[in-house]
Amino acid sequence: MCLGMFMAILDIQIVATSMPTIQQALTIAPDQMSWIQTAYLIAEVIAIPLTGFLTRLLTMRWLFVVAITVFSLASFGCATSSGFASLVAWRVLQGFSGGTLIPAVFSAVFVLFPERRQAVATTIAGVLAVLAPTVGPIVGGWITDTYSWRWLFLVNIGPGLACALMAASLLPAERPSPSEARRLDFSSLVLMAGSLAMLVLALKDAPQRGWTSPLVMGLLAGSVAAAGLFARRTLKALHPIVELRTFRDRNFAVGCLLSFVLGIGLFGSVYLMPVFLAFVRGYDAFDIGKIMLVTGVAQLITAPIAVALERRVDARLLAGAGFLVFAIGLGLSAFQTGETDFSQMLWPQVVRGVAIMFCLLPPTRLALGHLEAARVPDASGLFNLMRNLGGAIGLALIDTVIYGRAPILGRAIAARLEAGDVETAKAVGIPLDLFLARGPGPADADTVAILAPMVQHLALVQAINEAWGMIALLTLAALLTVPLARRTGAE
Repeated sequence: MCLGMFMAILDIQIVATSMPTIQQALTIAPDQMSWIQTAYLIAEVIAIPLTGFLTRLLTMRWLFVVAITVFSLASFGCATSSGFASLVAWRVLQGFSGGTLIPAVFSAVFVLFPERRQAVATTIAGVLAVLAPTVGPIVGGWITDTYSWRWLFLVNIGPGLACALMAASLLPAERPSPSEARRLDFSSLVLMAGSLAMLVLALKDAPQRGWTSPLVMGLLAGSVAAAGLFARRTLKALHPIVELRTFRDRNFAVGCLLSFVLGIGLFGSVYLMPVFLAFVRGYDAFDIGKIMLVTGVAQLITAPIAVALERRVDARLLAGAGFLVFAIGLGLSAFQTGETDFSQMLWPQVVRGVAIMFCLLPPTRLALGHLEAARVPDASGLFNLMRNLGGAIGLALIDTVIYGRAPILGRAIAARLEAGDVETAKAVGIPLDLFLARGPGPADADTVAILAPMVQHLALVQAINEAWGMIALLTLAALLTVPLARRTGAE
């Protein structure tokens, strides 16, 4: 089950690194490329909260078998696609089936394992869940460079079908409940799917179009309205499609909020590093992946320590320490320059890698560890949805900072150069003898043309640093919620 989940999460990252190659191979228009990822993400976020309903309908065993089989077949469809439309259609199916795998695994941790083994099981699932985004760039770059972009999808087929066969034989046999299908509230399903889809589309377009653009505002308003109607209908339903009343449990609500903030920091850091290394330092996907492996190694080394402490220490204390250290690791990256390289990125990555396991395991136990088995599948879907939504919103905020602040910072840098600021000249990379010889005042057109790329380069670095600082502060703010949770048992 963990292997299947790992494949589903990894698929997003390895495809992202090879988008230009796919675009050239299938002759896809540049303005359509983002739909290859967006289609997957929309289908995934719709599927995640449905995991509880699908588990009741099919049982955990057959849900996993069906989901991983469909994911594998959809991967084959993606690999054999000959055009944009077919690739997007297969990505929708791949995203929906892959979305159910993630909460299914975390459900299994608390349903199949006794309490004394849940910490180890959660760690294994957690390591793979957060390791996939870290190793994605290097895996995607290597596969594309060594073979072709089609192997990004073909690599899923063998392991996926093997997982399906093992799950069919090893997972506990239960009786499916076809009556769940008859009780399905299609109106609630449409409202939930519509709300999540409009939210993802709004977050996708907001950084470029602006948060106050008519399209984005319309999508956000539609998402909020649909979510409100969905919540109202679901809370009154005798057989709700998603059990929203679980949010009344204080520990579950706090755990979900921490999961949301972790999504911002986790997805944000995995996004910002490639942006910096590609557009500032000029590295390719494979080199970026090698640098980012540091975080994954730190996670693996920390995992046994996290398991030992998670058994003995109050989850609130571990979560508080984890988010504090994670915020520090994010903040350390907010001081990069145009020359920052592996050596300067090493310790911030190590700090983040050490902290991530303490940001994932304790909130998971807070949210799911005390619930009855029957409530876990629904709760797991909501818990994992919060992390994905946090990631989506975090990426939209990051792009807003980068696209919005870089031009403003560029104008400020140009103004300081005109004022004769020596430190700014050093930061831009202008030879000091030439800068001092010119003196303060407006530059001529030829000088402006020469300096423009250098100013834009520095402005991009500063905007990326501001994005790092923003997600560090948001992660630090999560500490305010930790005292609201009730104490959990520790050995």
